[in-house]
Amino acid sequence: MQLNKKVKIEEGAEQKIIAAAREIFLRKGMAGARMEEIAKAAGINKAMLHYYFRSKEKLFEVIMSEAKMQMFSRLHPILGGDDSLFIKIEKFVESYINFVTENPLLPGFILHEITKNPEKLVNDISNGNKRPNLAKFFLHVESEVKKKNIIAIQPEQLFMNMLSMCVFPFIGRPMLKTVLNVNDKKFNQLLANRKKEIPVFIINAIKR
Repeated sequence: MQLNKKVKIEEGAEQKIIAAAREIFLRKGMAGARMEEIAKAAGINKAMLHYYFRSKEKLFEVIMSEAKMQMFSRLHPILGGDDSLFIKIEKFVESYINFVTENPLLPGFILHEITKNPEKLVNDISNGNKRPNLAKFFLHVESEVKKKNIIAIQPEQLFMNMLSMCVFPFIGRPMLKTVLNVNDKKFNQLLANRKKEIPVFIINAIKR
C-alpha cells in the first residue's frame, strides 16, 4: 500500500493508537468511540490513524482479537498444568473473571464472532499452543472419575459448566443489573465474589 505523502510516520505510532483505542473502547464501547478522539488520545493526526487502520471496526477487531488470544494463552497453562483438578477449577475461574473484567467488551466480541464468523473463531482457537489444552484437562477429569475422587461426569460437561458460569454474567450484564436491581459498583462486587462462589459450587457438586 502506498503511503499518502501527507502522512509522516512516527515511531511506535501503531502501538500508541492501539493503547489509546483500547482505553476509549473500554470507556465508551465500540459504538460510542470516535476515530477523531482516538487519534487525539494517541497524539497523532487522523490521516495517520486511517493509514494504520482504515476503519473503527477494523481497529476494534484488532484489539479484541489480541485480547482473545491473550486470554487463550492465559488459560492454556492452567488447564494443561499439573495442579490438582480442584485447584485447576479455582485458577481457571479466577483467571477468566480477572481477564474479562479487564476486557469487558471481549465476551460480546466473541459472541459476535460465533454468530457472524465462526470459522475465524475456530481457526483462532486451533492456533497452536495458544489454545486451551482441553485434551489433557479431559484426561485429568476422567482419571479423577476412575479414582472415585469425583462423581461420574463427562469432562465436556464439567468444562461447559465452568465456562458458562463465568461467561454469562458478562454477556447478560445489562439484564442482570435490572433484574437484581443493582448499580455498576454492586454488580462489579458480585462479579468479584464469583471468583470464589463458582469454584465452591462446582467442586461441591462433583466431589464425593
